[in-house]
Amino acid sequence: MALISLRVSDELAAEFSAFAATQGGKSALLRRLIAEAPAAPAPRILTLPVGRPEKVTVRFRESEMRQLAEVSHQRGMTRTGWIVALVRSRLASPVQYSPSEHEALRAIVCELNRIGGNINQIARAANASVLLGRAVEPDLSAIQEAKRVIERELAQLRSALHGNADYWDGRR
Repeated sequence: MALISLRVSDELAAEFSAFAATQGGKSALLRRLIAEAPAAPAPRILTLPVGRPEKVTVRFRESEMRQLAEVSHQRGMTRTGWIVALVRSRLASPVQYSPSEHEALRAIVCELNRIGGNINQIARAANASVLLGRAVEPDLSAIQEAKRVIERELAQLRSALHGNADYWDGRR
């Protein structure tokens, strides 16, 4: 039997352990994830940039330059970096996120994973109660709080994606 090992941050390990506890343990969860991976739909293969970079000159009006400087600054990018990210997104390359967007997306994913773990615990408790013949009384305040947390995280996700090469235009 093969052994697979990897190193992750202490924080990620703790979060994984907490989630794995709701899934039968770390080893069971890892085995399931690894077993399911080959059956997952193949990701769309993107073309990788090939060759050395070449210079392109683009002319903008003064007002456009101000807007470009403002938008790129808001995203923590250079003007050139933002333009390159925009063009690459239109050429089907992965969307280019700024460091602050990466950080925001990581935080959102962590929070949504915690919510998922909580939902699994709620479902397990409800199923156990039904098996023991007890009625399950929903706690509406807890459900409303969970809804508020999910809505807040989705708003942060929309905010992180807004302005990223028109990836999020609010209609999706």
